[in-house]
Amino acid sequence: MNTKECIECGERIAGRADKKFCSDLCRNAFHNRHNSDETNYVRNVNNILRKNRRILHDLLLTTETIRCTRTRLIELGFDFNHFTSTYKNKKNELYFFCYEYGYLPLENYYYCIVRKRTFA
Repeated sequence: MNTKECIECGERIAGRADKKFCSDLCRNAFHNRHNSDETNYVRNVNNILRKNRRILHDLLLTTETIRCTRTRLIELGFDFNHFTSTYKNKKNELYFFCYEYGYLPLENYYYCIVRKRTFA
């Protein structure tokens, strides 16, 4: 019978020739550690996107569009470096969207906050 060592803890393992771990605990620990950097980055970006969306949503609770200053958005915790898509209209104006909520940069650090129309 062929014996090998667990690649996570170093314990001797017996069994199938291609077995790499002595237990599910070691297998999970190995993969969690291996994927943690990528997972943490994705989790952090998703948290920022959710927060940006929530801020834009809260600003548009009672109206279709609103003007807001950059300072106000930053005070609310908005991060301008993260958005999900962009849209250029016929006037060549570039909107930045965080899911279905977007903003258009205007003059003097103002932004027009909008909600994307959905057609059912």
